[in-house]
Amino acid sequence: MPSSSFADSVLHWFSRSGRHHLPWQENPTPYRVWVSEIMLQQTQVSTVISYFQRFMARFPDVYALAAAPLDEVLHHWTGLGYYARARNLHRSAIIVSTQFQGAFPGNVERLCELPGIGRSTAGAILALGSGVRAPILDGNVKRVLCRYHAIEGWPDLPAVQKSLWVIAEEATPFSDFARYTQAMMDLGATVCTRSKPACLLCPLQTGCQAHAAGRVGELPHRKPRKTLPRRTICMLMCRTASGHVLLEKRPAAGIWGGLWSFPEFANVVAAQQFCHARRLGSSTTLESWPVVQHTFSHFHLEITPLVADAAQMTDTVMEAGRWLWYPLGPVSVTQTTAVGLAAPVRDLLQRLATGIAAPGTPS
Repeated sequence: MPSSSFADSVLHWFSRSGRHHLPWQENPTPYRVWVSEIMLQQTQVSTVISYFQRFMARFPDVYALAAAPLDEVLHHWTGLGYYARARNLHRSAIIVSTQFQGAFPGNVERLCELPGIGRSTAGAILALGSGVRAPILDGNVKRVLCRYHAIEGWPDLPAVQKSLWVIAEEATPFSDFARYTQAMMDLGATVCTRSKPACLLCPLQTGCQAHAAGRVGELPHRKPRKTLPRRTICMLMCRTASGHVLLEKRPAAGIWGGLWSFPEFANVVAAQQFCHARRLGSSTTLESWPVVQHTFSHFHLEITPLVADAAQMTDTVMEAGRWLWYPLGPVSVTQTTAVGLAAPVRDLLQRLATGIAAPGTPS
């Protein structure tokens, strides 16, 4: 198990080589730490920085986030992916602002009762934002500890994770734990990386069992691979001469939950039947664009975009809250029509606005 020299080595390295000027390190309140930790799940720091800054400018505290429409929150999340994170942020903000008077709970157990907050995120909120000692075990920390102790097995297996939590608890110092927490995340993100780790720069090299055994590239064990299924759909891009396109709000649950998307169909015939039934133009001919590939964690999606031209914005499709005639133009977080868009939909809207059927291909 790590001794105090483990933490001392990490802290000494952090003083010289750690990251000290990330935007969420400025005025590290529980709210700011929470938002940054949720954004950083499955997302690189370089990508998160601009999103975090825009998010804070619009939602500077938990009350502002709770009071905002979910559509606007999703709009500011567009492009970050894993949109359940944004929905959970909004739900948790409402709970904190109404049930806890805007103050985040001060222990791991109560924080984990909030939507989207797990044990590691709770530990980061407490250690970095509230001055309370609590261990963390995010992906970067798991990688460091697995290599240092030559831990066998995929880190997310319950038995392996249980062992790692014990190690993380014992390794976390009782003083300077906020800096140690940030240092461990930085060490995993910048030195003990998944591929091509910079072992020569690592402060833990001399005690690292994986390094001593020549197993750094092998550990931690990866998740057992499985073949992802493939799904095909058609998306109908029904546009008008006035420069609007029809979007449909997706159900709250499931893929792209709560986001606005093009109407989705199993095939071209179903899309044609929809156009005819909703009187969205007399032509049954739809222009097909090249297939768009998109991969989720559990399946591959092949999207065939279909372009239809409507004479005007008809209200025959306008069930309340479900349909929107969206203005074509540059898609950005400052756009007047602030709605959440899945990344493939955002990209298709940009191409539709410029008349480009495929990236790099003239119309």
